[in-house]
Amino acid sequence: MRFDACRPAPRADTATFPLLLILTFLLAACTADPDADPGSVPGGAASAAQAAEAGADADEQETPEVDPATASEIEAIASRADVQAALDYLERIEARSLDELIELTEIPAPPFMEEERAAAYADMLRAAGADSVWIDGIGNVIGLRRGTTGDRTVALDAHLDTVFPIETDVTVQFRGDTLYAPGIGDDTRGLIVVRNVLEAMVEHDLRTEADLLFIGTVGEEGLGDLRGVKYLFGEDGTGEEGLRIDAFIAVDGGDETRIVNQAVGSHRYRVTFEGPGGHSWGAFGLPNPHNALAAAITHFVAAADAHTSEGPRTSYSIGRIGGGTSVNSIPFESWMEVDMRSLDNGSLEALDALFQDAMLRGLADENALRRRGPELTVDVDMVGDRPAGTLDPVTTPLVQRAMAVVVHQGGVPAVGSGSTNANTPISLGIPAITIGRGGHGGGAHSLDEWWLPVNPHLAAGNALLITLAEGGFGGG
Repeated sequence: MRFDACRPAPRADTATFPLLLILTFLLAACTADPDADPGSVPGGAASAAQAAEAGADADEQETPEVDPATASEIEAIASRADVQAALDYLERIEARSLDELIELTEIPAPPFMEEERAAAYADMLRAAGADSVWIDGIGNVIGLRRGTTGDRTVALDAHLDTVFPIETDVTVQFRGDTLYAPGIGDDTRGLIVVRNVLEAMVEHDLRTEADLLFIGTVGEEGLGDLRGVKYLFGEDGTGEEGLRIDAFIAVDGGDETRIVNQAVGSHRYRVTFEGPGGHSWGAFGLPNPHNALAAAITHFVAAADAHTSEGPRTSYSIGRIGGGTSVNSIPFESWMEVDMRSLDNGSLEALDALFQDAMLRGLADENALRRRGPELTVDVDMVGDRPAGTLDPVTTPLVQRAMAVVVHQGGVPAVGSGSTNANTPISLGIPAITIGRGGHGGGAHSLDEWWLPVNPHLAAGNALLITLAEGGFGGG
């Protein structure tokens, strides 16, 4: 989930707002996007620039030691003959999995338009041997593998949607061994990991004590605002259809060593100042929405800069601005889209309060200057709300298990932060992590996104072992 936030995105329905005054208040450099995932160069590790783009350099925590008891638990599970056979099976089916990856990638699935891909993925989960498969009321695809006791429920998830409009050409192209297509990695490859884990468990008759859910969620990206996972958990941990998930493992960006245990929360707004508009000469004296927007940004940046200079890491960005009809017109509207983020809900709420106050101050400033006509109005519309939270990597068994699995597979675990489907359960105190989809990849959120299948079975193996341990498989 990576995007070049330094390059303004075009908007088709209104002209781009060209005031240099406004632009001077934007951040001098775009901060790393914690929605993003670490990319890597073909055949090698991620570069420093790519890691920074992914937000992996600033928010990585010091990874603690793996608890010896947890390491022993993972070793006991992984040493079983049936589990070893399942891990070998994951490696054997990777060649065939490329065909399924291409099939899913070539089905466009922007937020709110995931139905066709959901239907195809439901068929894949049925073919993999789920005990039952259904599509819930919001569009999530859910495959159930019943546990031996069913006392708990553990979910393994990847998201169905991509950031690309429905008309985007998503045909997969090969350049050597590398696959190129919008959405090929983020998060279509994650869906294949989830599906492969289910198939390996069925093929080798691995059943946990807990019920397992294999899920493809809708609405993870952008204005989808985590709507699929929010539906699964509701406001108190119980989903809209009475579903209760006790542990949640998302498969998303990065390689197989990355473990997200910190949820970066965000508030996103679209703000619109409106007035009658008119001719720049003949209607002079009417309040100008652009002036109000400029004043509002001035007030917000001054307050936000002070707020974000200390305390938990918190960020803000005016990402898009626009409005107006011509150079010789007083605009009838001026709009902007704003993104605020933090690792701490309290800091995020405090920044939000400063933002709300700044919008009202900008409105009042311009209305005080009007000489004729009605006052301006402002609409402050929240278009995104992702909760923050942190799971202690030392005391949370799920995080410890994920770390132990990475070590067992020969890697070095890296715990850190991100904005993913795990945000919602983490904020509710439910054990949840996001793990990497594996292979090497880059260019996420761009038309040149690519994925190279370098030992991709390692990520699937991680997901299998973590799911078995968290689901109560035992090492007997």
